[in-house]
Amino acid sequence: MRINLLLFVAGAAILQHQASLPAWEWALVLPPFFVVAMLIPQRLPREMVLKGFFLLAGFFYAAIFAQVRLSDALPVGWEGRDIDVVGIVAELPRSSEKGQSFPFDVESIETPGAIVPRKIMLSRYFGTDRVNVHPGERWRFKVRLRRPHGNANPYGFDYEAWLLERGIRATGYVREEALLKSSIAEPSSFVEAARERLRDRVYAALPGFPYSGVIAALLMGEQKAIPESNWQVFRRTGVIHLMSISGLHVTMIAGLFAWFAYKIWRLSPSLVLKLPARKIAALAGVLSAFCYALLAGYAVPTQRTVYMLVVVAAALWSGRMAFPSVILCWALFVVTALDPWAVLSPGFWLSFIAVVLIMYVGTGRIRRANWMQSWISVQWAVTIGLVPVLLAFFQQISLVSPIANAIAIPVVSFMVVPLTLLGAVLPFDFPFMLAHRIFSLLMLFLVKLSDLPDAVWMQHAPPAWTLFTAALGIAWILLPRGFPVRWLGFSGLAPLFLFFPPNPELLRLSVLDVGQGLAAVVQTKHHALLFDAGPAFSPQADSGNRIIAPYLRGSGVDRLDAVILSHEDMDHVGGAISVFDSIPVDWMLSSLPEDNPLLSHAASHLRCRSGQFWIWDEVRFEILWPPAPSYSNPKITGNARSCVLRVSSKEGSILITGDIEKKAEESLAKKQNLESDVLIAPHHGARSSGDFARAVSPRYAVFSAGYRNRFKHPRPEVVALYEKAGSRILRTDSDGALIFDFSPAGISEASWRNVHRRYWFQEK
Repeated sequence: MRINLLLFVAGAAILQHQASLPAWEWALVLPPFFVVAMLIPQRLPREMVLKGFFLLAGFFYAAIFAQVRLSDALPVGWEGRDIDVVGIVAELPRSSEKGQSFPFDVESIETPGAIVPRKIMLSRYFGTDRVNVHPGERWRFKVRLRRPHGNANPYGFDYEAWLLERGIRATGYVREEALLKSSIAEPSSFVEAARERLRDRVYAALPGFPYSGVIAALLMGEQKAIPESNWQVFRRTGVIHLMSISGLHVTMIAGLFAWFAYKIWRLSPSLVLKLPARKIAALAGVLSAFCYALLAGYAVPTQRTVYMLVVVAAALWSGRMAFPSVILCWALFVVTALDPWAVLSPGFWLSFIAVVLIMYVGTGRIRRANWMQSWISVQWAVTIGLVPVLLAFFQQISLVSPIANAIAIPVVSFMVVPLTLLGAVLPFDFPFMLAHRIFSLLMLFLVKLSDLPDAVWMQHAPPAWTLFTAALGIAWILLPRGFPVRWLGFSGLAPLFLFFPPNPELLRLSVLDVGQGLAAVVQTKHHALLFDAGPAFSPQADSGNRIIAPYLRGSGVDRLDAVILSHEDMDHVGGAISVFDSIPVDWMLSSLPEDNPLLSHAASHLRCRSGQFWIWDEVRFEILWPPAPSYSNPKITGNARSCVLRVSSKEGSILITGDIEKKAEESLAKKQNLESDVLIAPHHGARSSGDFARAVSPRYAVFSAGYRNRFKHPRPEVVALYEKAGSRILRTDSDGALIFDFSPAGISEASWRNVHRRYWFQEK
């Protein structure tokens, strides 16, 4: 049965990697398929056919789920139009200095003919009065919506899949608003209102305290309040899983309440005779886990933990406590059945693989270890066993994680979290203050570890096949003591580190999808250059730490020879600091003013001037703009002084133009040989000169623009200019990241939304 359950999960996982959904009618073949399997008299053939049935069952089960979810869609014709809706604020809003964002359950649509999904995500910007919305309130909003859309990049976060899993089928912003009712008698509203009161209590008890956001996160999942500087420490020390309500915390709370219930129930012999204490303990554990998950907003990761605990409790209540592996397979099946998109989450695989590793080293061993030996064994198994998964998902592992977790897990789980929960139920704030004090002392230790120069190992994303050799190697390494040459298992791990992504044969250009902005990576055989660093999205998130650094790391680029920042607009330099903080940079070219703070982050800086050039691996890099005298002319600033880079090789050329305007285009068209195979169009397609388009005459014209951006870039008339020049039009908003490889065989182009297409992506 275990294999059949795993095959069901595998079928659901296969579906989530499809470019399109199968027609639901194909699922009708499953019942006759099962009947045929059961009619086969020979046991082995029958089992093989049944295994195929479970694989197909998981595939079509997930497909039907997806069809239903996708059917609740915002029509293209209603994107960007004013729509009046009435509904309820579904969850605790995320607040910032500028406004709030929150899921909104739509009850009615007051605009005739409009079609709006049942659940949407809204952003609301503060006016002069700064009035907050609260969970459970009923509002009438005039909104503008768009279909789910996120940046599509290699090694990047899939925002569209994240929204789909949570049932959010449109996003948008509020234009006008009116509060209709402020108290809604619904269970979900009570829970969210209670969460809001708890959050306010924490901040009132810890005003201005540096780790009040961490305490709020541990109490009710409010992670947005944790500063990015703290997240950086948590990532580098490998304790990030402890800083929110995770499966570990939910399980710990369940175990604590189960233990209390077990001890109290056993005090009464009559109660024990009526119902065994172990069953009561299991029930208490599940109920406490459910309540704690509700406190966390019942987020998807905590839901999975609750489902797993329900399976364990059900097995105990039924009196059929089978092998731990059977219970684990059933838990895996139940989680996938309730949430077919769970298989896309790194947390899903990290949680289950960690449990498998603990079971592997903790069961079936002849020699019984003491608690210290067991703790060390488990720590070693989880540390070494999760290396392949962490490298596959994040391309980095914390080398100090075993030390950090050995201290942080007991401190957070058995001191900080219980004190925080105690503060939530008691009428005074002392437990919150004590929890904060203990965590402050822990942070002193974590910061010291984080500051170590080699605290984190970062590398390329390993090829998929190396994960299988690593799994075999880990299984051999973790065999019981006494097995010979266990050290040979490390040879299975070696391919993770030794097989690198192929360098470009001659030249590669990667235009990343950063929304309304620009970030392009140019690579030769042995060198790499970043042109612009995209926009900032929030005080804690920008193109550098969310898109550029993961792409560089995953591609095997561990050093940038140069960074060019074309000009000082924030959609071109918003991620620059994060890039400088995450990867070594040899030198920088820019047209930034001398007082720009970004200059202090560069080891060496030069101003862009026409005529500058250098050669890497037989590829010529040349700055075509701005002319040197422009820096002494106060009338020439910003866009007019954008750096322009031309990259030439024997197999083709690239022209990257920043945000230059018509005058610069016309001047370049008169003075330079601009003909190029790939052009990153000026200023995202805002405006352009016909002479410039004809002078460049690109084979590919690339527009780096945001989806449905407010500037309406690229302009239709600009697109028409390049189409008339014979160019193929490519856009990051509809194509995702664009990768061009130059080789003796010619120029190959790949769009990430085509290469990595998934069924939830929008049609162009």
